[in-house]
Amino acid sequence: MTGTQLVSVVIPCHNEEAHLRTLVEDLTAVVDHDRMEAVLVDDGSTDATLAVMRDLAAAYPEVRFVSLSRNFGKEAAMLAGLRAARGDLVVIMDGDGQHPPEVIPALVRCQSETGADQVVARRDRSGEPALRSAISNLYYRLANRLTEIDLVSGDGDFRLLTRLAVDAVLDLQETNRFSKGLFAWIGFRTEIVTYPNRLRESGSSSWNRTSLVNYGIDGLLSFNSRPLRTVIHIGWVAVALAFAYLLWVIVVTLVNGIEAPGYVTVIAMVVFMGGLQLISIGVVGEYVGRIFMETKRRPMYFVAETSSDSRRVADGDGSVLRSGDELGQI
Repeated sequence: MTGTQLVSVVIPCHNEEAHLRTLVEDLTAVVDHDRMEAVLVDDGSTDATLAVMRDLAAAYPEVRFVSLSRNFGKEAAMLAGLRAARGDLVVIMDGDGQHPPEVIPALVRCQSETGADQVVARRDRSGEPALRSAISNLYYRLANRLTEIDLVSGDGDFRLLTRLAVDAVLDLQETNRFSKGLFAWIGFRTEIVTYPNRLRESGSSSWNRTSLVNYGIDGLLSFNSRPLRTVIHIGWVAVALAFAYLLWVIVVTLVNGIEAPGYVTVIAMVVFMGGLQLISIGVVGEYVGRIFMETKRRPMYFVAETSSDSRRVADGDGSVLRSGDELGQI
């Protein structure tokens, strides 16, 4: 299926012990394991995910794993997997079973036929609740207006990257990462392979409403200063509305005489302007906070253990935790 090219399949995992073994078995069944490696990344799981990874690495020579020292988030886990991947082609997929392994041969075939550097697996959202689809589509329309990249509803992290595209992503040094946007930002020829939406078979997602909202905010603020300009425009509109309201009050007073003070409208205007100011300060604060975090130059993660270790990397045995920058050498 892959010719002479090695395909690395990067799978970030957080508490996926219930799905991981089946996923790897399905993966080795549909992908030529002689020209494939599976790179499993444990993102600080609190269940037996790491133990399952150790068993899989012992049973399958094509399986390797990287265990992070704690839960650093999916973005860090994906970055760790990309740094560890050795393949000419790299596929990124989730570990919860919602990304079907049987799509991978189609991604590889599409890349071989077109020469594209990115092949995106786009789900068709069938079976998804209507409200969730509507909110998602609304978000992507808003994001495309506020950012300088083109994000498409249904396009996620499930995709194939050539070594050229992987190296381009790894050259981006920011720590506040939004990979879905980074994949769009690096450019290169991109093709699409559509697959039917697969719902999660068991368990619950670690993505709750708060984390989804925060992820959406990251997508809006990660690529440019356009949201700041939008706040400026909103501020000018608010000033214009307040001025128009003042003129209206003056005209009504001149025509009808002095009436009882409009406490309700005054309170409404104060609350509106106060809310607008808080939103504006929040947007500015987000940018300042991101600048602050970037200046720290901290690694995005530390590696506690890999499948190439003979024992767990710990402070007490003369070893030290490896930073993310060293992972590419493992």
